[in-house]
Amino acid sequence: MSLPRTLGELRHSKFSEERLRNRRVKDELRENLICRLQRRDDASIFPGIVGYDDTVVPQIVNAILSRHNFILLGLRGQAKSRILRALTTLLDFEMPYIAGCEIRDSPYAPICRRCREEVAKMGEATPIAYLAADDRYIEKLATPDVTIADLIGDIDPIKAARGGHELSSELTVHYGLLPRANRGIFAINELPDLAGKIQVGLFNIMQEGDVQIKGYPIRLSLDVAIVFSANPEDYTARGKIITPLKDRIGSEIRTHYPATVEEGMAITTQEAWTRRNGNTMQLPTYIQQVIERIAFAAREDKKIDKRSGVSQRLPITAMENVISNAERRALRNDEPLVVARVSDVYAALPAITGKLELEYEGEMKGADFVSRELIRSAIAKTYDEYFTGANVQQIVQWFDLGGEIQLSDSVAAAEILENLKEIQGLTEKLGPLGVSQKDSPEQQVSAAEFILEGLHAHKRIGRNEERVFKAGEKKAEPAREKSLEMEDRPYRQRRQFN
Repeated sequence: MSLPRTLGELRHSKFSEERLRNRRVKDELRENLICRLQRRDDASIFPGIVGYDDTVVPQIVNAILSRHNFILLGLRGQAKSRILRALTTLLDFEMPYIAGCEIRDSPYAPICRRCREEVAKMGEATPIAYLAADDRYIEKLATPDVTIADLIGDIDPIKAARGGHELSSELTVHYGLLPRANRGIFAINELPDLAGKIQVGLFNIMQEGDVQIKGYPIRLSLDVAIVFSANPEDYTARGKIITPLKDRIGSEIRTHYPATVEEGMAITTQEAWTRRNGNTMQLPTYIQQVIERIAFAAREDKKIDKRSGVSQRLPITAMENVISNAERRALRNDEPLVVARVSDVYAALPAITGKLELEYEGEMKGADFVSRELIRSAIAKTYDEYFTGANVQQIVQWFDLGGEIQLSDSVAAAEILENLKEIQGLTEKLGPLGVSQKDSPEQQVSAAEFILEGLHAHKRIGRNEERVFKAGEKKAEPAREKSLEMEDRPYRQRRQFN
């Protein structure tokens, strides 16, 4: 069925005057949310949001039911912007407005002079257009250079000159973002970065529901739901939310990082680009756990600034780099199956170091050093999940008796597997990882390398610090931190001292 295209047709449709005149945006959000709750369709309110079902989402639901403007407070990478943008799912699919209106005026109660004159002139033939739900969301990133004119509007002398209007006429107004969000949702990200004197400009719209343009007596009774996001530490770092504005915000809702590794893995799997064209891809569960635990370890590490936080983007980008390194190896060696290894996690250091804000101690040691420590810690905890109580003495003894093996993240799995089979008891211990000696060489090598890395992380075996160059002169790197980024990595038994 086609939508009404004139004001006359609109009056006899589902968009009747009785329905639209007194139904404001916050009422619309509330009514549609109530319908979702009655259908027990909670999952569709914020699709793709993981880990907030019992914490953040109920608070947002309460804020919407209360018709509040609200703010999301949380560290970076906590899905604040995604939540705000998902609010459009609670808006109607289409909203009628007077065609050509910059502020999407209601056909039944226009607030701008241009629309009032058009309705008076054309009457029932006034043309009607429609906005989709996504078009009713306007977002502004707060920066120190934002002006009142950007948010509210200004007088445009060019409009006055071209139309022959006086500067005091409403027809000369160039509307800012807030009026253009009329009958929709207006979001401001990183609110503390907005200058204090600009925050004052939001007072009227949040309390009285109107704005004024410049010094002229132009009042616009806007219908808009205003939402914000902010990093709570920014109150003292870069700026602050002035007290009168905080007082006008109905609900303050705090977001958080994933509470469990499983929740983090679900988010990372959802967001990371894992489906690649080409060979069959396999990302073992233990590798995913290692990647996720890097972020968890970083959030607890004293060498990393907790006020800045460790974004969920760290495991997402790290996973993408891990897959890419495994993909590169498979392409070079014509392997039919791409299986990630622990060595690929070390190859993902560029996706980790840039996500960490270091304290003084961390700065002294360097981002690479801190990142490798985090990886080893993540490997150790993941290893414990699979091999706590397992008897690996035979493997350790093989190294203790002088055994040595070199592993490379670029060598084909079939070639490495032949060398790994020389380590007594190693390939028999792959069962807890869901791998057997009947599986592909790629799977066996990945699992066996994880076991060796786990033993190294627990200081049962060691790794030397030599680099092996493929071409040119071979030279030793100064003794520093043991690293798996080297192309050849011999494992040796490390002596234990009391």
